[in-house]
Amino acid sequence: MKIGPYTLENNLILAPMAGVTDRPFRSLCKQFGVGLAISEMVASNPALQKHRRTLLKTDHTGEVGLRAVQILGTNPQEMADAARLNQDKGAQIVDLNMGCPAKKVCSVAAGSALLRDEKLVQDILESVIQAVSIPITLKIRTGWDQDNRNAIRIAQIAEQSGIAALTIHGRTRACAFKGNAEYDTIKAVKQAVSIPIIANGDITSVEKAQQVLDYTLADAIMIGRGAQGRPWFFQEIHHYLKTGTHLAPIDLAQRKSIIQSHLQALYLFYGELNGVRIARKHIGWYFNHLGSLPPATKSKIYQTDSPKLQLSLVNSAFDLFATMPH
Repeated sequence: MKIGPYTLENNLILAPMAGVTDRPFRSLCKQFGVGLAISEMVASNPALQKHRRTLLKTDHTGEVGLRAVQILGTNPQEMADAARLNQDKGAQIVDLNMGCPAKKVCSVAAGSALLRDEKLVQDILESVIQAVSIPITLKIRTGWDQDNRNAIRIAQIAEQSGIAALTIHGRTRACAFKGNAEYDTIKAVKQAVSIPIIANGDITSVEKAQQVLDYTLADAIMIGRGAQGRPWFFQEIHHYLKTGTHLAPIDLAQRKSIIQSHLQALYLFYGELNGVRIARKHIGWYFNHLGSLPPATKSKIYQTDSPKLQLSLVNSAFDLFATMPH
């Protein structure tokens, strides 16, 4: 799988997820063999460029592997400037978000709302590609709603504009994250254009990863929610695609060690208080894959603002799972 001059180690990509794919989580997924990990989306609005959260989202200090940043906006010039700024800050790939279905994004006609305006899509793509020397990729949905699936047309515009790779989430904007993703549109787009196509949506098992690749003939797959609470999922998929067999599941001791290092990385990256708060959702996802925690244990973990206590409570929670089979 190639994106511009870069050859990925494999065809597995971590989706950009707001509030999730920060540097600590990207680094963890890279340890487990993801071919490319894309940052959380960064607004192109110049007023937000110096905001602390924006600066953290574009912080690649010590990051191994390719540095990819996703940007969001509706103004071609602002998007071009944002791409140039991120290139200057070390990004090697810039991804354009035309797939986010969130109301607060679509209400300003950004994200998947842009799919309604093909001329504006073309203007943005051309402006951004002309502004930088690094590859530009694009993420879209299948269309605005069930009656307006224009992914093939958008893909053709993307190819003509010089987009290096296109990711398609198998839902419309109207679907949000409900229902099941469909892959017929992704398959049709793959047949209609020659640029690399990345399939995204509902890939939550190694078998599903294989099925989506086989059915759509996509060049790669992108995993989002399927990796939450299990960054080792990429290692499992990679093994299955290569051998057709399941990798032995990682044991409880390994999970505990991964969570501990993830939490400590969050405390370092965000500072103690913010780190503890951001860690809560990750802890929830990790434990969701293990089984149910007693409500009292859960609430203690979620209520503390102390990194030391949070780590200690998480360690204690593992003792509850020690006798369960996994």
